[in-house]
Amino acid sequence: MGAKQISHATASILESGGALGFIATGLVAVALGGKYLANQAAGFPLGEAGELFSAGSIFVITAFLGVKVASTIVTLFYNIIEGEY
Repeated sequence: MGAKQISHATASILESGGALGFIATGLVAVALGGKYLANQAAGFPLGEAGELFSAGSIFVITAFLGVKVASTIVTLFYNIIEGEY
């Protein structure tokens, strides 16, 4: 079974997209009259406690942050393998 790989270009796009999504989430909070990366104060809906989407914007922020970190690690490995450190 072969290993699945993500291309260097795709990793770079995901890295930029994760960062832009994180920033955009914060700007949405500001546009809705809250503080940067505010949660409930900015109007993000909160669900029932214990449900997946019960934390307002925290899930969205964490998802973008996860994409950013994972793609940065992939880019780092590409650079190490190619000798570009």
